[in-house]
Amino acid sequence: MGRGDLTDAEWERLRPFLPVSNGRCGRWRDHRQVIDGILHRVRTGVQWRDLPERVGPWKTVYERHRLWSADGTWERLLQQVQAAADAAGEIDWDISVDSTIVRAHHHAAGAHRTAAGPRLKRGRGGRTPARDDVVGSRRPPGGGGAGGEGLGRSRGGFTTKLHPSTDGRCRPLSLIVTPGQRVDCTQFIAVMEKIRVPRLGPGRPRVKAESLAADKAYSNGLLRRYLRRRGVRHTIPEKTDIQAARLRKGSRGGRPPGFDEERYKKRNTVERTINRLKQSRAVATRYDKRLFVYLGTATAAAIVIWLRT
Repeated sequence: MGRGDLTDAEWERLRPFLPVSNGRCGRWRDHRQVIDGILHRVRTGVQWRDLPERVGPWKTVYERHRLWSADGTWERLLQQVQAAADAAGEIDWDISVDSTIVRAHHHAAGAHRTAAGPRLKRGRGGRTPARDDVVGSRRPPGGGGAGGEGLGRSRGGFTTKLHPSTDGRCRPLSLIVTPGQRVDCTQFIAVMEKIRVPRLGPGRPRVKAESLAADKAYSNGLLRRYLRRRGVRHTIPEKTDIQAARLRKGSRGGRPPGFDEERYKKRNTVERTINRLKQSRAVATRYDKRLFVYLGTATAAAIVIWLRT
């Protein structure tokens, strides 16, 4: 067992939710061995070809990670781990939202500009599906160059931006990936809508936070109205220019939004969560060309945080 591999207890928590072979496409290589290989790469950031021999063929590990990133397996595993924690009353629904810049390695560039469909190759009997068709048919729509793959230009250069929401115990609830120059507030609703913690028994998934804290980047009327409609108490400081405009209007400017200084001090939970995510080198620096593969990498790191917290 290598450093960072799944323990027996962690494996037992994941095993019931892993995909099962349908018997028509050959046997799956041992899931635990492959997951250990994926986690080794997520933690160290090494090239796939440089994975240790104990995790099996590197291409098998890479293809499994790409497939699970494309079909949503990583996100379903994250939701199931969250559901178990919620059933035990271990989730603090006093959440925080923020974003972080991730520098993109030059290996992340060069993805095909279109994702129009799987490639085909010609065989003896005419045109037959290529090996990539299985994954390509399940690949989320994307393409369109760097912007379509969540790559952009910001002050840090060639970057991606990761938008997490976290519970009060420094664990990710949802993750969104965008180009590095994308403004934080434009992704707030998408981040909130992606929070979805299933129930282990009957009942609808938990999607609503008890309260929320965010910094000034999320201070605008649209987001405050969204939170009021959902009945979520929030602590977001008012921007200086917005405050000045409200004061200039006098009584027509309305009352200032409520602000709880003590609650705002707990917003550091999202900063600490980001630090935990970036302990994984493949999250701290983006090497994946495809947006959905990098999101799968970040989600795998989030699952490890949940399993080990």
